[in-house]
Amino acid sequence: MAAKKPAAPKKKSAAAQPKPTIERAVKQKPAVIATRETNPSAMNILFVAAEMAPFIKSGGLADVVGALPHYLRMRGHDVRVVIPKYRDNDYHGLPLTPVVSPMGVWMGTNQEWCSVLQTVINGVIVYFVEHDAYFNRFGMYHDAGMHDYHDNPHRYGFLCQAALQLCHDVAFTPDLVHAHDWQTAPVCAYLKVWHQNDPLFVNTRSMLTIHNAAYQGVYPAAPHYDYLGLNWENFTPDKFEDHGRLNLLKGGVHFADMVNTVSRTYAHEISRPFGAFGLAPYLSAKAGRFFGIINGVDYRTWSPENDTFIASKFSRKDRSGKKQCKRDLQKRFLLAEDDDVAIIGAVGRFVHQKGYDLLAEKIADIVNNMRVQVVILGTGDPGLERFFGDLPKSFPGRIGSYIGFSNELAHVIEAGSDFFIMPSLYEPCGLNQIYSLRYGTLPIVRATGGLDDTVKNYNEVSAEGNGFKFWDATGTALYYTVGWAISTYYDRPAHMATLIDNAMSEDFSWEKTAAEYETAYRRVLEHQH
Repeated sequence: MAAKKPAAPKKKSAAAQPKPTIERAVKQKPAVIATRETNPSAMNILFVAAEMAPFIKSGGLADVVGALPHYLRMRGHDVRVVIPKYRDNDYHGLPLTPVVSPMGVWMGTNQEWCSVLQTVINGVIVYFVEHDAYFNRFGMYHDAGMHDYHDNPHRYGFLCQAALQLCHDVAFTPDLVHAHDWQTAPVCAYLKVWHQNDPLFVNTRSMLTIHNAAYQGVYPAAPHYDYLGLNWENFTPDKFEDHGRLNLLKGGVHFADMVNTVSRTYAHEISRPFGAFGLAPYLSAKAGRFFGIINGVDYRTWSPENDTFIASKFSRKDRSGKKQCKRDLQKRFLLAEDDDVAIIGAVGRFVHQKGYDLLAEKIADIVNNMRVQVVILGTGDPGLERFFGDLPKSFPGRIGSYIGFSNELAHVIEAGSDFFIMPSLYEPCGLNQIYSLRYGTLPIVRATGGLDDTVKNYNEVSAEGNGFKFWDATGTALYYTVGWAISTYYDRPAHMATLIDNAMSEDFSWEKTAAEYETAYRRVLEHQH
């Protein structure tokens, strides 16, 4: 399969085309928003985030902010979300209604002005802060050359203060403000520094979720810190100061009433000495107020029973459709059509964190020494793009690649592969391995972060487990673990069937995750730390 010019995705007949999820949301009847009048135990929860699916997305953060509020609302809470009104937002036909225009926001000693619009999706009110100077530009965090916007602290500090000002203007009193990553970590500080005597927020607590500790929002202190107005006495090594620079995530960690990350193992990893890229001492200082909650998955979209992109639906009880999905995958990627050969799939970003250089080091040996086909979908590092893009020419019929991103092909690979490889050097949570489990596609992963939490290593004696793990971040460890998986596929078919059944039995639904967050919120509000 030629890199960057894959075969066009198959077209479905108009009659067979399902309506996209977002279209169903547009046409649904307006949902009733929970209030304390209708549910005395309901909490008012304000999410403040830089991105939210389906409106704008760069990574897993958007998926969490897009899903968790909906499932919390289903549990009876009034959950509202504040994000920027970027130039590239896609509203999918949802109507936008003006809420406040203009709205004054104090930053330091200056007042700035913006407008706020809103829509409702799945019963959740979403507010969009419109400030053209900050958000009406290319991309979210970087310019076209992938350089950070130098005024990011201004942009996202303003978003945080605007979210709190909005609460006044719409008469919404949040019990808890839930911030996400460095972009909105300052909202935790604003509650304590600017609004500690504000009657609206006197009982408001904050929670900060770290989706990836590698990204902390580190910028020069000048001119940003004066603009943020967080007082210079808070520019100290235990708060916002980081070797003379401004660290937004670090300050948020200090001021948040509770901090969590997106898996238990990742929480442990970044609390260890030298972990979290320098944040470990400050996370450890939170003691019982720092922990991990694994991300959920929306099985309405990511399950073989419901998937609208795959050649044949199937389930744990009836897996016959997976064979047709395998054939479809082979056809799309110009692989030799063989029902019996093992297929390894890979979908991801070609960045250092994801460990694709380990796969690049050993993929030729894997294909030459094992009876296996490999399918790769991804984009990122130009060198890895060229390397993986050229592999189909060197291994025709055995390796297929697509350089770029295709949501449809990601589903096709999950459904049609026998194994799914994720050799990440670190992985806060990971979602593809969770998708793979539901599709009966056994994960081959490095035991780190959320990969270690969600994948249970195969036991050759009892056939317990749902995948295959390795610990050393080396190509050799990856190679021998792939070999172990492939030998199990051919030599122990009964164990393979058991592993697949184990995998498809796992439940990482958002309903479970939302219940964990609800418990955490109540701990914050009840001061049970």
